[in-house]
Amino acid sequence: MELEEKAKYGEPRKYDPTFKGPIQNRGCTDIVCCILFIVAIAAYFAVGILAWSQGDPRKVIYATDSRGQFCGHAGTPLENKPYLFYFNIMKCASPMVLLEFQCPTTQLCVEKCPEKFMTLVKAYHSPTSFDYYKNFCKEGVNNKMGVPEILRQGLCPAMLTPSVPFTRRCFPALGKKGGVVTVGNISHFDDGSGTLREAKDLIDGVKNATVVMEARQVVMKIFEDFTQSWYWILIGLVIAMVTSLLFIILLRFLAGIMVWVMIVLVILVIGYGIFHCYMEYAALKGEAGANVTLQELGFQTDFSVYLQIRQTWLAFMIILAIVDVIIILLLIFLRKRILIAIALIKEASRAIGHVMSSLFYPLFTFVLLAVVIAYWAVTAVFLSTSNQPVYKVFNESVCSHSRETCEPANYSTSLMKTECPDSECLFAFYGGETVYHKYLIALQFYNVFLFFWCANFVMALGQMTLAGAFASYYWAFVKPDDMPAFPVFASLGRSLRYHTGTLAFGSLILSIIQIIRVLLEYLDHKLKGAKNKCTKFLLCCLKCCFWCLEKFVKFLNRNAYIMTAIYGKNFCTAAKDAFLLLMRNMIRVAVLDKVTDFLLFLGKLLVVGLVGVFAFFFFSGRVKAFENTAPSLHYYWVPIITVVIGSYLIAHGFFSVYSMCVDTLFLCFLEDLERNDGSAECPYLMPENLRKILKKKNKNEPAQ
Repeated sequence: MELEEKAKYGEPRKYDPTFKGPIQNRGCTDIVCCILFIVAIAAYFAVGILAWSQGDPRKVIYATDSRGQFCGHAGTPLENKPYLFYFNIMKCASPMVLLEFQCPTTQLCVEKCPEKFMTLVKAYHSPTSFDYYKNFCKEGVNNKMGVPEILRQGLCPAMLTPSVPFTRRCFPALGKKGGVVTVGNISHFDDGSGTLREAKDLIDGVKNATVVMEARQVVMKIFEDFTQSWYWILIGLVIAMVTSLLFIILLRFLAGIMVWVMIVLVILVIGYGIFHCYMEYAALKGEAGANVTLQELGFQTDFSVYLQIRQTWLAFMIILAIVDVIIILLLIFLRKRILIAIALIKEASRAIGHVMSSLFYPLFTFVLLAVVIAYWAVTAVFLSTSNQPVYKVFNESVCSHSRETCEPANYSTSLMKTECPDSECLFAFYGGETVYHKYLIALQFYNVFLFFWCANFVMALGQMTLAGAFASYYWAFVKPDDMPAFPVFASLGRSLRYHTGTLAFGSLILSIIQIIRVLLEYLDHKLKGAKNKCTKFLLCCLKCCFWCLEKFVKFLNRNAYIMTAIYGKNFCTAAKDAFLLLMRNMIRVAVLDKVTDFLLFLGKLLVVGLVGVFAFFFFSGRVKAFENTAPSLHYYWVPIITVVIGSYLIAHGFFSVYSMCVDTLFLCFLEDLERNDGSAECPYLMPENLRKILKKKNKNEPAQ
């Protein structure tokens, strides 16, 4: 029955006396995909150059007036006018503001925001008041022009309201007096046309105009926290690196003991987290406002508010308790398998001991990924800021040119102005109507897609390089004499010289799946308000299916790269061979490989937990010894989260070497079982401790 099952998944490999590890005499694979990848990279550089020539990141930093000029930008005529003033803030209540991030009203750079109520009609009759009023008007206004003429040409706002600067924008100074909304301490005001308006009419305009500004304010506070704590964050990341390196060195000599110590420490660290959450939960009992629910609190930009309510700590405590219980149950059920996994980890430790340069290879991968991420981010910023100010015709009466594009510089003498005397050429939005601007969304999509492709290619290169190095260790009959002098560099050279196309092919498949998942998330976000349950269910199923597909493709790619590193075959053949080999040994895959992955994950969890707990006590000021040392921050969770994420990435970088080593040795171990039978002619190359556990032995060995 077992033979029939194996035949179903292909014939096992036969003994080959000439095979001694990664094949040296190999040719280029997946050439078509290699050429496609090179062309795509060249086009990506072209997109970057185009974006850098068209974009202007100053649009993100500075407020922009209706002429597209930057308020307060050094070296320009507006250097001393840092604030943006809205002629009619109530027009910002339009829903289009949230889509275009631009109010459909004239915007002007001013030296300071208006400080008092004033209408143009009243100010016009007082020279002093009119001189003050002209600070908030366009150039060209003089005392000889009448009020109707000024308003008709849109040179001045109809009214001024007391305002305060917020993120360099002038917003009405709203307040409350006896439960009534006020602006400048009064509840009603003249809108300049003789109509008496309530101060609350300004609220919607201010809300929409500040929706992006509030987010930017949070970002600025987070940025300030980074500037105050960056060196402490670096120290935390160095501690994480030292801890990870120390852990791997100890694994090299004390694999069995370290695995059990790691398991116990992970349980204890999570247990302490549960205890700490309970103490915080109990300490807030009876505190004013502590019993407010997360749903009632809603979204707050000051995230420290969430730590003042009991429900937050209760949620943390439940999550940690569930994680702890799951880990304990898994350890109970897998206790016998752990002994086998420890033997595999010991062999991986020996392999890494002979290929020590592999521990530093993640640094090379990190540098390449940093370049990819930086290029994507810079290109995205330049693409998003390459829009130009678009001006449209606005009018009160019927006009055939309404909403057509216009040029403000010569509009007063244009045919449009002649045919529509009461019309104005006003700033409408940032965009563009050239061929470049029409395809801007497509360029952004291409930028994201190439980011995924390049990032996956870098990860794939690392996997194939390490796989080739560790395979050369396993198949060496006499270790390390039969190994290359520089196994990592030799494997890297083979991967780039012969298998760039294979790496590009595998990463392309994965990137297509990931971009589909991004599009599904975008659709889900757009359809959140939809009431069609069938659509929501279908979308949820698609997201689940593509998540599973991505995991499967990652698993298949990883093993395909190992087979390519050993045999030099193309992607499809290598993927098929790896899959059939794993299917012929399905039980061993579940027993050995996955349990080992779980143990290595606990190692990463331990490093992150230890560094995270230290960062929490340091930055939160809970320990008196650190009160004067820790920096003063807006959000102390910013450096903590940064250190935790950075620690995980560092630990993942080091442990990924172990993981790749285990996966490579595991595939080689399965090949060893199929190729060899333990005879003098075909001896097993697996280590002695693995042979003992699996009850295999070479015939020239004495009986145990």
